[in-house]
Amino acid sequence: MKSAVLVIDLQSALLDPDPRPDEIDAVIERINKLTHRARNAKVPVIFIQHEAENSVLAYDAPGWQLQSNLDCEEIDIIVRKTTPDSFLRTNLEQTLQYHDINNLIICGYATEFCVDTTTRRAAALGYTVQLVSDAHTTHDKDHANAREIRTHHSATLPNITSFGPKIQAIQAVDIVLNN
Repeated sequence: MKSAVLVIDLQSALLDPDPRPDEIDAVIERINKLTHRARNAKVPVIFIQHEAENSVLAYDAPGWQLQSNLDCEEIDIIVRKTTPDSFLRTNLEQTLQYHDINNLIICGYATEFCVDTTTRRAAALGYTVQLVSDAHTTHDKDHANAREIRTHHSATLPNITSFGPKIQAIQAVDIVLNN
């Protein structure tokens, strides 16, 4: 099984304004350690960045940039997207095929939108998925706080078996990196 790490939407405009997402500094620290391990294991790291014209997330605007505490290297791959689905109208699937990837390690922001949608779509496309249970986050919502949302998704996504490929929720330190 050949893996890649997908880091979704950890962008300045989404993470820096108050109130900030739940445990965002700890999440970024875990992601930095995971991506460092991935690079050392020759596992591709793919940063996915959301964009929307005429907004703080316009391509190349200050808010579109990766959050300043996030470690990104020149060898890392950048994928631009415009929907919660990191595969829809992007070059992500072609990039994964080019690198012969069949297992995705998914982390980032926002748990209930882009992380959830990308996880489900990846499984539907035949990829096995490790959702990094302590390295995805979101903001509090009216119906549930961020911690409840994160816990819910880490508990329920692995119960989806109808796609075929397995979805697992695993803490960052327990992720096995395969190249």
